[in-house]
Amino acid sequence: AASSQDFDSLLFGCPRLLRNLTITGRRKLPNKDLYVEISPEIIELAEMLRSLGISREQLVIIGMLGGTDYNQGGVMGIGPKKALKMVREKKTLKAVMDTTDWNFDVSFQEIYEFFLEPPFTDQYDLTFREPNESAIKSMLCDEFDFSEKRVEKALSQIPPPGRGKQTDLTTWT
Repeated sequence: AASSQDFDSLLFGCPRLLRNLTITGRRKLPNKDLYVEISPEIIELAEMLRSLGISREQLVIIGMLGGTDYNQGGVMGIGPKKALKMVREKKTLKAVMDTTDWNFDVSFQEIYEFFLEPPFTDQYDLTFREPNESAIKSMLCDEFDFSEKRVEKALSQIPPPGRGKQTDLTTWT
């Protein structure tokens, strides 16, 4: 499962999407000082595909028509209902795109293949460094509209260098 607000997780083939996981039960609206009540939600990919009568490949096409992180805003004039109807009628990427005005820098084929066969690695080299507090604050507050007060509080709780390091499960602190 993935915990995210982003439906793109399903396009990548995540079998279960967990949305709205918060302690407070509310979510801040972007660029507003307004919160809305939310409830946790589980979306099962296989069940959703079955209920819609489509394949994962067709879900990717619907996502592309509506807009993804790689073609934000989607195709002008096509919303989720129209996209579903198109996919059910046309069936394939080529047939759908032959009737679509694709005006994005990245080709629809490239985005489609990226969702179906994303690049990955199983070789990791994790190096832990001291956090760059100003960069963290800038990213969270300026780019993602987090509360500056909450970010500062969380940053103040990070242990100083040399403290709080865990070497194995027996030294959990």
